[in-house]
Amino acid sequence: MKYYIVIPSHNEEKFISLTLDSLAKQTILPSKVVIVNDNSIDRTAEIVQAFAEKHPWITLVNKTSDAIHLPGSKVIQAFQKGQETLDEEYDFLVKADADLIFPDIYFETIIRHFKSDEQIGMVGGFAYIEKNGDWILENLTDKDHIRGAFKAYRKACFAQIGGLKPAMGWDTVDELLCKFYGWKVVTDESLKVKHLKPTGANYNQASRYKQGEAFYALGYGFFITAIASLKLAMRKGKPLLFLDYLKGFWKAKSENKPMLVTPEQARFVRSYRWKKMKDKLF
Repeated sequence: MKYYIVIPSHNEEKFISLTLDSLAKQTILPSKVVIVNDNSIDRTAEIVQAFAEKHPWITLVNKTSDAIHLPGSKVIQAFQKGQETLDEEYDFLVKADADLIFPDIYFETIIRHFKSDEQIGMVGGFAYIEKNGDWILENLTDKDHIRGAFKAYRKACFAQIGGLKPAMGWDTVDELLCKFYGWKVVTDESLKVKHLKPTGANYNQASRYKQGEAFYALGYGFFITAIASLKLAMRKGKPLLFLDYLKGFWKAKSENKPMLVTPEQARFVRSYRWKKMKDKLF
C-alpha cells in the first residue's frame, strides 16, 4: 500500500531530525512526506531541507500564521496546507507530529492492519513519554483512541468524514465520524511511538477553556461533558481543570458556537458515549 505523511511543524529544530530519521528507517518507506514549516524562527526549515536533499520523498512547505498556539486550529490549518500539495495516488494518509520516534516496523504493521479488513478506516499505535529514564505510556486517553500525534486514515474513510476539522476536538470527531459511517478504528498496543515533547506543552493560558468548548462542539451535552471533564482533569493530575472545562462548555453553549457535527451525528455521539460508559461500569 502507498502512503503519504503530512507533518505540521513549528520551531521543532530539537526533535524533527529524530522524527525524519525514524521515517527513513521504516521497513516500508512512505511515498511522500510533506513537512509544513509553520512560521518557525529556528532551524526547522534548514534541517528539513537537508533531509530532503538526501531523500527525494521528503518535501518542505512554508506557511506563515499567528505564532500563538491554540490547540486544534493552528496545527490542522498547517496540515491542510501540506495536504493541498499532494495528489490522490495514495491508499492511506497520515497526520503526524514533528516530535516522534516511530519504531522501524510501524508503517509495515499499519499496512498489515489495513490489508486485513477493508472496513478498517483508521489505525494507530500508542504514545510513550520518557520519565526518570524509562519510556512509559502517555496515558491521557482510552486505549481505543488514536492519539492526534499519529493518525493514519484509509483514503475512502478520510474522504467520507470530510477530512480534518481546524478546531480543538478534531482528533476525537474524526474517530466518532468514522464510527458513525460504519468504519472500524484499530489501535495496536505493540506499536510504541516515542513522544519527545509532552502533550499541550505549547498551549497558552487562553487554551484552558478550549477543551470544554470542544466537548460542546462534539455534541456531548452537559452530563457527558461533566464526566469527560472530570476524567481528563484527573488524568492530567490537575483537578481544577474540571471547572475550566465546564466554563468553556457553558461559554460555547451561551454563544451558540458552531458544532463539529450535525444534529444526527450529535445524537449518535451521545448514544455511543453513554454506551461506552455503561460497558465500563457493568
